[in-house]
Amino acid sequence: MAHGRSQRGGSKKSGPPKRGPKRGHGGAERVPTPLAEPKGELEPGLYVIATPIGNLGDITFRAVETLKGLDALACEDTRVTAKLLSHLSVEKPHPTFACHDHNEARSVGRVRSLIDEGRAVGLVSDAGLPGVSDPGYRLISSLLDEGVKVEVIPGANAATMALVASGLPTSSFTFLGFPSRKSGKRKSLLEREGATEHTLIMYESPHRIGALLADAAEVLGDRKAVVALELTKMFERYHRGTLPELAEEFAEDKPKGEITVLIEGLSRKSKRDEDED
Repeated sequence: MAHGRSQRGGSKKSGPPKRGPKRGHGGAERVPTPLAEPKGELEPGLYVIATPIGNLGDITFRAVETLKGLDALACEDTRVTAKLLSHLSVEKPHPTFACHDHNEARSVGRVRSLIDEGRAVGLVSDAGLPGVSDPGYRLISSLLDEGVKVEVIPGANAATMALVASGLPTSSFTFLGFPSRKSGKRKSLLEREGATEHTLIMYESPHRIGALLADAAEVLGDRKAVVALELTKMFERYHRGTLPELAEEFAEDKPKGEITVLIEGLSRKSKRDEDED
């Protein structure tokens, strides 16, 4: 038996334990990697980059070239973005860091500091265009208020794609993002927005799609609607029908992935009838 004292039986020392330098694998001291000099390929500023919503082939040439020229990259989920960059054979910028719903407000200062150092900073979400039902609005708005350059690189978008493919009127539409999880607030929204002639577009999750359609059928009646699933993917499909029909179809069905719901607006004839009442 060794003569040294065990960890439990050792004498207590006053004050907090001393901490040595952080060490990585093999005991070597871990030193923070210094930032590289700006590449200079892009002007300092924020580059808001749309990424594919499913099919990776939908990335644009401009988006790829912009990703290659970045000095730093803010991502909704760094793991998702790492897979995309690997697929595109684009070297991950340093630093690449998270910017999501829970830390977006704190990310503003970091992004601004990087831009002040002369760096081009990218912003991507997991899929689609940042700021559209995805993180990014607060960051973009704050930088614009401060006079910082913000450039948007467009690309795939589920709402407009589903609208064109729905067969519903495209001349005017209202995008509502994700409706409230609470039935009462959902019904109030549908009643208010459903009183217009605009096609309504919403995103919804698989476990709430049945409840949304049931509320919409109760508030808006037999209007035409479309449920778009797996957009740009192998099993892309559109379920078309009236709201009561779709509510019944999805009462128990829980499809995978994000869902886009489209509902026809109040017809001009119906609106005239309402105005005359």
